[in-house]
Amino acid sequence: MTKQHLYHLSHIDLDGYGCQYLTSMSFKHAHFYNANYGPEVKARLEEIVGQLERDLFLDNTIDPLILITDLNLTTKEGHYIEREVQRLGATLQLLDHHASGASAAEKFDWYLLDTSRSATQITYDWLQELYGFDAEVQYKQIVKGINAVDIWLDKEPLFEYGKVMLGMISGAREINRVMFPEQDRAFKLTLIEAGRERIGAKDAPILLDDELHQIKKAFFIEAKNNTKDTLVAFYVTRLLTQQKQRLEISYMGYKGILGYNVGNTSIIGNTFLVENPDMDFYMDVNYRGNFSLRSNNKLDVSLMAAKIGNGGGHPNASGGKIKDYKDSFVYADVRKFVQNYIHRMSMEST
Repeated sequence: MTKQHLYHLSHIDLDGYGCQYLTSMSFKHAHFYNANYGPEVKARLEEIVGQLERDLFLDNTIDPLILITDLNLTTKEGHYIEREVQRLGATLQLLDHHASGASAAEKFDWYLLDTSRSATQITYDWLQELYGFDAEVQYKQIVKGINAVDIWLDKEPLFEYGKVMLGMISGAREINRVMFPEQDRAFKLTLIEAGRERIGAKDAPILLDDELHQIKKAFFIEAKNNTKDTLVAFYVTRLLTQQKQRLEISYMGYKGILGYNVGNTSIIGNTFLVENPDMDFYMDVNYRGNFSLRSNNKLDVSLMAAKIGNGGGHPNASGGKIKDYKDSFVYADVRKFVQNYIHRMSMEST
């Protein structure tokens, strides 16, 4: 175990989470972040800088390491994070294998680019070299499987197993990663661990594929078994209840919460309102600005939908669309935009 505080940004596919799976075993103090390519990378880098500033304010003796894996940065992004790292006194390391990052790699000595290995393999080798990771060789095979599929070594023995894991992670959409990034990441790392446990079994790709449904259900079961959709709905509802202060919005004196791209609104929204009688409505908005509303006889959400989104429906179940909706990769920004929009539209229509 290292005494460093890790701030680890990685991609949102199997290879990206594979890197975080390894570092989660290596660092006692760690913050994890994930991004797809494009503007989300800069948004997550800014999140890391903000978190590091807060941590240093509380304890200026920490030794921070910012690690970026399975993501190539633009030169502009590279200069930004390099400046911030120098300002904050942190260490910076990037481990990647995408050839599209070659121009940036030439400019920064902290940018390790190797197109012959997956990011998970690069991270594994890096952890072994610097921290003596995996002395008992528990993770070598799972790394080989991820490496084989990510750089498409279809003749490798573990390629087919890697294919099953690839679909396993890309299909793990049960938890919204923007709203609940920690829980979504924990779910995916649990799936990778389940993959590691089965990799040496007979007919391992078939076994993992056959057992995947039960592996997923096991993550969401708390008290008793049920269908996976119901288990997920109750799990997400519990998260909404636990974090309702962070999610709270208001409309003309009524209290509600805002979900982002949660889906399954009828089950989740109604369950949440039954379990939280102090709340008057539930709203879920997607990345296009389409929204669903639910109430439990406390607010006529058909009127609310008409006021704020040219929508309508039933008194307890309605929907509409936010005009000129501005999406974000950061939930707090989505909530702020929607709350300001609701306030403005409700004032204009009174």
